[in-house]
Amino acid sequence: MDPWQNLVSRCSAWWQMHTPHALRACVYEVCKPLVPLLLCIAALVALIVYALADNLHSFVSRIFIPQYHYPYAVPLAFIQVFLILLALLALHGVGLIHLKPFSLRLAERLFVPAVCGSVQCVLAVWAEACSHSGLYSLIARFLPMVSVSLGHLFALNMPGSIHVLSLLTVLTFASVSITACEGLHAMEPLEYVYSPLSLVLHSMSLAWLAKVAQTERSNTSTFDLYYTLTVTRTLLLGFLCVLHPDGPKALSNGNWHSLLFLGYMLGMLLLSAVQLLFVDATVLYLSALPAAVLHATRGLVLPLFSLF
Repeated sequence: MDPWQNLVSRCSAWWQMHTPHALRACVYEVCKPLVPLLLCIAALVALIVYALADNLHSFVSRIFIPQYHYPYAVPLAFIQVFLILLALLALHGVGLIHLKPFSLRLAERLFVPAVCGSVQCVLAVWAEACSHSGLYSLIARFLPMVSVSLGHLFALNMPGSIHVLSLLTVLTFASVSITACEGLHAMEPLEYVYSPLSLVLHSMSLAWLAKVAQTERSNTSTFDLYYTLTVTRTLLLGFLCVLHPDGPKALSNGNWHSLLFLGYMLGMLLLSAVQLLFVDATVLYLSALPAAVLHATRGLVLPLFSLF
C-alpha cells in the first residue's frame, strides 16, 4: 500500500472508532472532494514549520557555539537524542502513548539505521560548529535524489509520480547551480570527507529505517519502533561519549553557572531534537523520500529567493 494511502486509512480508522455514524457520513460527503487539497496544505505547513525551525536552529547555533567556544559535537548529539528519549518516556508515563519494553529483536533490525543516524547527528553538529564554507549544506541538498535511488534499491513504497521526481531533480540542480555560481568560502580539508559521508549515512539511515517500518508495520506499533531506535541511538552515542576525548572537555569547559549558556544550549538542542523527531516520524509513517524532502527544504528553496 502507498504510504499516503496507509496514513489516510489509519486516520479513517481512528475517525470511525471515535465518532457517531451519522456525523461521519455527513463529514465524509462534505470533505471527500477536499482530501487531496487538505493533504497538500498539511504537507506545505509541515515544510514551512520545519524550514523555520531549521533556520532558527542555525541562528542559535551560530551564536552559542562560537560565543561560548563549545564545539563538542559528540556530547551535544548525545544530549539531543537523550532529550527525545526523555520525551517518549514522559508521554508513556502520563499515559498518552503506550510503549512496550525494549526489544533486542527490533534493536538488531534497527542497528544499521541507528549507527548511521547517530554518526550523521554528530556530523551535523560538527558542521554547525566547524563548517562555514557552505559545502556541507550544498551536498546535503542531494539527499532527496540519493534517497530515491536507495528507495528503489531497497524496494520501498515511494510516494510521488514521475512528474514530482522530475520537478525535484530540476529544483535540486537549480539550487546547487545558483549556490555554486555565487561561490563558496574557504573550505577545510575535513569538509571534503565529512560532507559526502554525512549524505551517504543520512540517506542510508532513512532508507533502512523506512524498510524496517514497512516490514514491521503489521506487527509493531510506530511508537515501539521509534522507542527502540531512540534507545539504541542513545546507547551508541553514550558509548561514543565515553570513548571520545571531547567527553571530559565538554564537562570541564561548559559555563554551567550561566543561565544564558544553559538557555542557548537547551534552545539549540530542543530545536534539533524536534527536527530529528519530525524527520523520523515522516519516515516511519510515510517513507524515506518525504523525509528527505522535509530535511532538505530550506537548503533547496532558499537559494531560489536570491533570484528575486
